[in-house]
Amino acid sequence: MKAMRIQFSAPRVAELVEFEPRPVQDGDVAVTTQFSAVSNGTERACLLGAPNTAHAGFPKTLGYSSVGIVAEVGAAVADVKVGDRVLVYHGIHASRNVVAAGQTTRIADDRIASTDAALVIIAAMGLGGVRKLELEIGESAMVVGLGLLGLFAVQFCRLSGADPVIAVDPDRNRRALALTLGADNAFDPTDADFADQVQAVTGGKGVRGIVEVTGVAAALNQALTCAARQGRIALLGCTRVSDAAIDFYRQVHVPGIRLIGAHNLVRPKVESYPHHWTHQDDCQAILRMVANGRVRIQPIVTEIVPPADAPAIYRRLADGVLPAGVLFDWTGKC
Repeated sequence: MKAMRIQFSAPRVAELVEFEPRPVQDGDVAVTTQFSAVSNGTERACLLGAPNTAHAGFPKTLGYSSVGIVAEVGAAVADVKVGDRVLVYHGIHASRNVVAAGQTTRIADDRIASTDAALVIIAAMGLGGVRKLELEIGESAMVVGLGLLGLFAVQFCRLSGADPVIAVDPDRNRRALALTLGADNAFDPTDADFADQVQAVTGGKGVRGIVEVTGVAAALNQALTCAARQGRIALLGCTRVSDAAIDFYRQVHVPGIRLIGAHNLVRPKVESYPHHWTHQDDCQAILRMVANGRVRIQPIVTEIVPPADAPAIYRRLADGVLPAGVLFDWTGKC
C-alpha cells in the first residue's frame, strides 16, 4: 500500500513524497493519520542538521505526535482494534503509520477533538518535566521558553499548585498567551531588569522550581541567577550547543541547586511511581484533563495546513518564523 510522508531531503529542504509503509507484524498497529503536530525545536534542529540530534544525515523523516484511526492490527495486539482513535508516539508525518502497539494510546472520550489530541504527546513531555520538579502547593515556579512544551508546562505548574507561576519568553504574543493559560506573571528575559522582576514577585527569595525549555545555555545561566537556594531546575529543552559559561561552584554547588535531566525518554517503561509516570499514564491523564476542561489545547493551535504545504512550512521553520502549534491535516479536508 502506497502512502505519503514528509521527508527532509537536505538541510532546509522538506518534500512530500510517496513511500511504502512496512508490513504489519504481530505486535504492530497501522494507523491512518488525521493530524500530526510540528515540534518546532526538535524538527528545526534536525532540518538544519544541528549537533546533538538523534537523526543524523539526510534524507530523514520526523514527527512524533499525531492522532489517527486504527486501520489494521497484528495478531498479537489486544489493547486496540480497527476503528479505534489513537495517539501515535514516535510515528512520522505520514498518511499511514505502522508502529508497535505500545506506541499507541486509545482515545475513549469522543469529547476530545482530534486537533487537540494531536498535541497530547507533546503535552505529556511538558508534564514529565514538571513532575520531576516535585512541586509543592504554594511553591514558586518559572517556565523559561514558551513554545509548545513551555505553554503546556505553564498549565501543569498551575495545576500542581505553584504560586506564582512565572512565564518567560522574548515574544510578547507568547507571553500574552501564557497569561491566559494560567501564568501569574510573564517577563521578557531580554529586559535589563529581568532578574529584578523575578525577585520582586518571589519576595526576594528566587524561584523554587524552574522548567528550562529553550535548550539554550545562556537561558540556563539566566535561570540559575533566578533560582532560590536549594531550588530545582528541570532541563526539558534539548541543548544542542553549550555556548555560555556556567560557574558551577557559585551558581550550582554553593546554593545547592538541583539540575534535573528531563528528557522524555527517561521514563519508567512499565509502572508509574511518584513524580515519574509512564508515557501511557501521562497521556491518559492529559486526555482526561482535556475532556474536563482543565488543560486547554485549542488556544495553542495556530495553523492547520495540508501536507502539500510542507515545503513552505519548513522553509519558515528553518528561518525561525514559524509559530508554535502548527498541525498537518491528513484527512484531505483542509
